[in-house]
Amino acid sequence: MVNDAHCHFFSTKFFTTLAQQRGKGDSVAGLCKELGWDDPGEPAALADRWVQELDAHKVTRAALIASVPSDEASVGAAVAKHPTRFVGYFMVNANSPDAIPRTHAAVYAQGMRCLCLFPAMHHTALDDDRVRKVIDAAVGGNAAVFVHCGQLTVGVRKALGLPSAFDFRLGDPLEVARLANAYPTVPFIVPHFGAGFLREALIAADTSPNIYLDTSSSNRWMRFMPGLTLDEVFRSALAVVGPGRILFGTDSSYFPRGWQRGVYDDQKAALDRLGVAAADQDAIFGGTFDKLFKQAS
Repeated sequence: MVNDAHCHFFSTKFFTTLAQQRGKGDSVAGLCKELGWDDPGEPAALADRWVQELDAHKVTRAALIASVPSDEASVGAAVAKHPTRFVGYFMVNANSPDAIPRTHAAVYAQGMRCLCLFPAMHHTALDDDRVRKVIDAAVGGNAAVFVHCGQLTVGVRKALGLPSAFDFRLGDPLEVARLANAYPTVPFIVPHFGAGFLREALIAADTSPNIYLDTSSSNRWMRFMPGLTLDEVFRSALAVVGPGRILFGTDSSYFPRGWQRGVYDDQKAALDRLGVAAADQDAIFGGTFDKLFKQAS
């Protein structure tokens, strides 16, 4: 069984938002043509396409991330159509005046299961009171909290010439540990092994047993640490948190590329080289995800 804990749902709303930010009067179809990507169409149709893609690769379930604030309705439509296949994540900018009511509605009305914070992108420190208020609006609905730390690169923004004025000082996993300790029953997910802050992510996870690491993407941040290999990243993570707090993910996002099989193959090969037991690999590739996000009835 394979569950993917990190896929982006690049919806029509997502592309509309990028077009508005670019300010050139682009249409969604025009942006997609410029990028060489498929037009996503309606959320239900995109959800169906994702199901077909997951079936083709024998992936059981996937987390779908609403990748701009205010796009939770698109992911909500996908989850509503395929509740046994998808888990909804949604992005929130805690600076926004509607952040709290939107968060509450996303969790309680639209079935979202995970709140996503991007402190470097939204220039909001994790110790800001507004962040805690947003978390408070979500945790009553048993939602997890995903916090992007370390290096943040949004390839589609670069391809479209959009600025990415991120403040990387705000994406420190040690700050996630402070939040996790304040909300000990809430699962906190740090993607990409901390995206360059591996040491800090491991310290944070060792301090806070409710911090999980997601393995997603190619983990190109390793080039900042000469000599580091994916094998050693997994070896260190397993030594600190064990298989029960590691979530496999690919960072898949757009079509026609679809699900990134190569990411799975690379990570599976690394775990095999390390001699990780089959039961432990099962936890990483699917079991831990199912425990965090129990299957819809």
